Amino acid sequence: MAMAIDQHATSEEEAMMLAVVRDLVSEKVAPRAAEIDESGEFPWDLKELFAQNDLLGIPIPEEYGGLGGSFVTYVKVVEEIAKACASSSLIVAVQELGMLPILIGGNDEQKKRLLPTIASGKKIAAYALTEVSSGSDALGSMRTRAEKQGENYVLNGQKIWITNGSVADVVCVFAVTDPSAGSRGVSAFVVEKGMPGFIVGKKEKKMGIRGSPTVELVFDNCVVPAKNRLGEEGEGFKIAMKVLDKSRPGIAAQALGIAAGALEYATNYAKEREAFGKPIGQHQGVGFMLADMKTEVEAARLLLYEAARKCDTGAPDVSLWASMAKLKCGDVAMSVTTDAVQVLGGFGYSAEYPVERMMRDAKITQIYEGTQQIQRLVIARAMVGKR
Repeated sequence: MAMAIDQHATSEEEAMMLAVVRDLVSEKVAPRAAEIDESGEFPWDLKELFAQNDLLGIPIPEEYGGLGGSFVTYVKVVEEIAKACASSSLIVAVQELGMLPILIGGNDEQKKRLLPTIASGKKIAAYALTEVSSGSDALGSMRTRAEKQGENYVLNGQKIWITNGSVADVVCVFAVTDPSAGSRGVSAFVVEKGMPGFIVGKKEKKMGIRGSPTVELVFDNCVVPAKNRLGEEGEGFKIAMKVLDKSRPGIAAQALGIAAGALEYATNYAKEREAFGKPIGQHQGVGFMLADMKTEVEAARLLLYEAARKCDTGAPDVSLWASMAKLKCGDVAMSVTTDAVQVLGGFGYSAEYPVERMMRDAKITQIYEGTQQIQRLVIARAMVGKR
């Protein structure tokens, strides 16, 4: 019997992968979501599960050990996992984020040496850009220094809010090599676990995504071989900007998944919960809320998938679409999860029901990978230019 193609799939191969992911999410991820949130522990079992099913190397070319899949497929996989567990979706999303600087700025030797172990899940990747004194102005106000000493660079500085930083084997780190050049004096390096002077600092206690460790990283005379520099000195800014074009849709996918999961739960609840003699979803007040939630989720999905297609084709306006997708999906995640809590009433406020967790998880999607205010700035500049 022929398999029915998923309504959102672009090929039978993609439909088969999404079907596998949905089964994994239903059988393995969803039952663990509340526990992962409560314990705040990284779910190593799910990392292994995703690795065994080739979900950690979807956009990595086959020649470097990946699936060579489309970016559209990748965002759909992140979305499906996030419907049940936002923390678990970051295992896939941050693996992609951590490998992007290597894929974008690395030479062939670096790609062959580093990407296969990331694609297989043998090594976990992370991305270190943000510092204490630099949030949205991460590159212009960077203080972490990298000084060339013979065949090595010596890194000194501190990074904060590094997702999966405590479990990562490979971290792409940005540091200043030419302090006189501003953001154009930033370079990118691959720092590997075990290098002298590479220290994992405090772990943050967070509102949401608690199963994804967010930590401080300290570089204390950390010696990094020159062969681990990505691109030439001063190319860190260019690499970081290209990374954002593809990492923002990944976070948008997480946001969309959170919203879609909350909508599904609230809709099912509204069909079963009765008040005044009929299901609450049939009361206009609740029904109209669900209608608005559904419309926003589908609008966000279309915007995200178009942004992902532009990533695949290398469209010149990909930065604009990446920011629009991140902006829309993040805002929809927050509004839909808030309304889902409202639909459930007092039960929605209880940790025994997942929408409370989804609402907490949603907030970060309006903050990391560029705040919603920064997304609006990028969009406006694409429309009218800047000084």
